[in-house]
Amino acid sequence: MRTRKITPWLYITPAVFLLTFFLIYPSIYTTYISLFNYNSEKFVGIKNYLYCFTNEIMLTSFRNNALWVIVFVPLTVFLGLIIAVLVDRVKYESIIKSLIFMPMAISFVGAGVIWKFVYDYRPASAAQTGILNAIRAALNLEPLPWLIQKPWLNNLCLIMVGVWIWTGFCMVILSASYKSIPRELLEAARVDGANEFKIFWKIILPLMKPTLAVVATTMIINVLKVFDIVYVMTNGNFNTEVIANRMYKEMFIFRNYGRASAIAVILLVLIIPMIIINIQRFREQEAIR
Repeated sequence: MRTRKITPWLYITPAVFLLTFFLIYPSIYTTYISLFNYNSEKFVGIKNYLYCFTNEIMLTSFRNNALWVIVFVPLTVFLGLIIAVLVDRVKYESIIKSLIFMPMAISFVGAGVIWKFVYDYRPASAAQTGILNAIRAALNLEPLPWLIQKPWLNNLCLIMVGVWIWTGFCMVILSASYKSIPRELLEAARVDGANEFKIFWKIILPLMKPTLAVVATTMIINVLKVFDIVYVMTNGNFNTEVIANRMYKEMFIFRNYGRASAIAVILLVLIIPMIIINIQRFREQEAIR
């Protein structure tokens, strides 16, 4: 009887140890450091958190992250869903999916470098090396400094890079969910006279709603901690700063460990609700099974 009680703990102890050492302890220690000054010698209470919610650069990073969530998440999920449904009927489905998924095989730093060349700007008198400005020059239009213009355009240009990378991931997950829908159900709807638009809205979309929710929350988690694209392409300049990039600067450039830790804690707090939603969705799916 005692052996039966001990055996489960023998299995989960290594996992608990790893979670404690690599996740729980660092989170607690980071929260502790966030209550001290730049070199962790003087206790300052919530001063670092007040800085995060009053400093203009930090407020800009919060706004930019919100813009990423508002634009990036719907675009990636919508495009992934549409492609998953449409490509299912194409003869060369696997080839097309591979091409769309290919950006995921590129590192985010590599993608940032690629798109930096796409957006590259030179004066109108010089030869344009950026693809977009080369197209504009061919159409006798003035080249645009895509990444150093208005804040909303700068951020949208960066967001498009993220969409280019992550749409393939959403497509693969949503395609698997779409293929799990019984084809007999769709054929029965067609026999009853339903057109493809009604089938999509009344049958396909409701059945895929749990998967859509999981994919959307996963994208929100990814976009809240976006760093690589912004760091490589603008380093947060031209009003493109985001939370993770600011945390990096406070830690490794300004050497202000208190502020960096406070930003990290805020980022963790923002992500936790999405993780909880995903866990609840997973439990609901398991209960149905």
